[in-house]
Amino acid sequence: MESPFRLNTQFFTETGDIARFALRFFKELFKRRQEYEEFLRQCFWVGYKSLPLVGITAFIMGLVLTIQSRPTLVEFGAESLLPQMVSVSLIREISPVITALICAGKVGSGMGAELGSMKVTEQIDAMDVSGTNPFRYLIVTRVVATTMMLPILSSLSNAISLYGGYLGVNIRGEVSWHLYWTQVFNALSFGDVIPSLIKTFFFGFTIGLVGCYKGYNSKKGTEGVGRSANSAVVVSSLLVFIVDLIAVQISDLLGLT
Repeated sequence: MESPFRLNTQFFTETGDIARFALRFFKELFKRRQEYEEFLRQCFWVGYKSLPLVGITAFIMGLVLTIQSRPTLVEFGAESLLPQMVSVSLIREISPVITALICAGKVGSGMGAELGSMKVTEQIDAMDVSGTNPFRYLIVTRVVATTMMLPILSSLSNAISLYGGYLGVNIRGEVSWHLYWTQVFNALSFGDVIPSLIKTFFFGFTIGLVGCYKGYNSKKGTEGVGRSANSAVVVSSLLVFIVDLIAVQISDLLGLT
C-alpha cells in the first residue's frame, strides 16, 4: 500500500505536468501555421461519430426523467408544471453533464489509446525527426476539435432530450405540441441557456486536453496504452464534475441561477 505522502506527491506532480502540457498547447495554438485538414477530420470523428450515442442517450434521458417526475408532481397537484420542471433540469445541468461524460468515455479513451499506441510504436518520434511538429498536428487539432464540438453536441442533446420529454408527458396525459413547447420556452431564460452552453466549452477542452496528455505521455509498452485510455476516462470525468461545480458557483455569484 502506497503511503499518503507518495500519493500526494504523485497528485501534485501530475497536476503540474498537465498544467505545463496546457501551457504548451496555448503556445502552439497561436502560431501561424495550423493543421486545418487534420482539425476538420477530428471534428468529424469527435462530433459526427459521437452524435448517435449522444442522441440515443439524450432521448432516453428526457423520456425517463419525465416519467419518473410525474408521480411526485401529481401528489402535489402540480402535474401541469411537468414540462417546465423537465426543461429547466435538462438544460441547466443534466444534458450538458451527461453529454460530457459520454464524450469523456468515448472520445477521451479513444484519444488516449490512439496517441498511446503512436507513442509506444515511436510514430510520434518519427514525425518529429521528419520535420513535422507532432504536438501541433496531434494535440492542438484534437483539443480544439473537442472544445468546438462538445457545445454543438450538447445543444443537439438538449433538443433531443426535450423531445423525449414531450413523448414522456403524453404517455399518461395529453399535451399538444404547441402547448408543450410554449411551456418549455416560457420556463427558460438566457440565465439558464448561456451558462449551460459556456461551460460545455470548458468540458470539451478538459476532455481533449486530458485524453491527449495521457496518450502523449504513455509509457511501459502496450500495457501503458490501456492504462492511458483508462486514466483518461477517469481523470476527465472527474474534472468534468469539478468544472461543473465551479461553473455553478460562478453562476450563483453572478445571479444567473
